Amino acid sequence: MSSRHSENDRTKTIEHSDIRVGEIIAYRAWRVLDESWSGKDLERLHSVAMWRYVWHPDKPASGDVRTHGIYSFRSAIRSNQEYGYYIDPRGPLLFGKVKIWGEIVEHEDGYRSEFGKIASLDFGDQELLERFRRIYRLNQVAPSQSNSSRLTRVKQFLWLSK
Repeated sequence: MSSRHSENDRTKTIEHSDIRVGEIIAYRAWRVLDESWSGKDLERLHSVAMWRYVWHPDKPASGDVRTHGIYSFRSAIRSNQEYGYYIDPRGPLLFGKVKIWGEIVEHEDGYRSEFGKIASLDFGDQELLERFRRIYRLNQVAPSQSNSSRLTRVKQFLWLSK
């Protein structure tokens, strides 16, 4: 029996601990499908091992933690080498942060959660990062105000404070 299957069997016997926490920020990789995967959703990120699983921009990913769930790592991963698992070579990976919540099972290297949502895309091919950041509305920097308009507001505040 593989270690993944024995982990699943052990998870089924875990009693709920009633510990409540907010969102956890973890790390993971997503697959970008290339044109060789014709007929698939090329404008969405996919899970690496379960490549048919699509991560949608407007709804959280979800899974049953007693069987699979949403896997993520405790530490940042920035490359295929750091990912450490077999990766099908038919499409590059992007790496970033994921917010996880719901039922969460903690493992040695990370977590298996009920829900997850992409929080940022941080490492990978620059062109793909920019493309998928737009699609998922991530890592978007608001246009900064000019220094002169900020200075004017500070002066107005100081004048009104007198």
